[in-house]
Amino acid sequence: MSLIGETAGPPAADIIRDATDASFAADVLDASRDTPVIVDFWATWCGPCRQLGPALEKAVAAAKGAVKLVKVDIDKNPAYAEQLRVQSIPAVFAFVDGRPVDAFMGALPDSQVKAFVDKLAKMGRGGTSPLDEMLAAAKESLELGDMGGAAQAFAQVLQADPQNPKALGGLAKVYMASGDTERAGEIVAMAAPDAKDPDLDSVRAALALAAEAPSETTQFEKRLAADPDDHEARFELAKALAGSHRLEAAADQLLTIIEKDRAWNDEAARKQLLTVFEAAGQMSEISRNGRRRLSAILFS
Repeated sequence: MSLIGETAGPPAADIIRDATDASFAADVLDASRDTPVIVDFWATWCGPCRQLGPALEKAVAAAKGAVKLVKVDIDKNPAYAEQLRVQSIPAVFAFVDGRPVDAFMGALPDSQVKAFVDKLAKMGRGGTSPLDEMLAAAKESLELGDMGGAAQAFAQVLQADPQNPKALGGLAKVYMASGDTERAGEIVAMAAPDAKDPDLDSVRAALALAAEAPSETTQFEKRLAADPDDHEARFELAKALAGSHRLEAAADQLLTIIEKDRAWNDEAARKQLLTVFEAAGQMSEISRNGRRRLSAILFS
């Protein structure tokens, strides 16, 4: 039974209902395209669930139709709880436009429950998604070099939305910047094959560069010292630099080859340079400066 007082607004059945695995798509995913939907994963044996449930119902009822609540008994309906990687209950997820945008685990004080519902209600009126806010904060931390803060924020987004391409790309970029290419590759592999995101593309390119990079640079530097026009040595040096994420130095070596012989080896230097730009990020200073220099070479 829903614990709802006398509050003006839509009938209780319209804003609070039980759902099954069979009805989840209609009751949550489809419904959230019109109105934000909160999903409460619970079970009859769960004490904290009995504490949280009434607080959620009260806050949702007070929102007067701006938010809906769907309750899912995970013992009878485990499919979506498993898909969302629910490991403990109560687990509460907020859905907007068919995707999770916020979440929390465990019972919260009534004031925090109300704040969670009120924030979601504002989203239904054109407000900013909590996940979008968290992604923006994570991105800012990454740009400032705060890898720990960025990793934590991206991981929080993935807890609510495990397939979020921006969070996967951002977290992979954190690992890449920290030199952990193996873990970066694992994160990228978690993304859907058709997932599109600049950071995902950047890490994929960086991983490709790392996979083909020579392990050391000394022999190529010696060859260049003896013959500055040894394009093969310069190209291998650029590959080694790119593989160790020294992308600006790699771009400089490739641009030097293009400047001296743009058609060398079927334009191998230009093709590799484009991969370096993608690894650096198309809007990065490395890419912008490199494209300006490339244009000056090609159109001089």
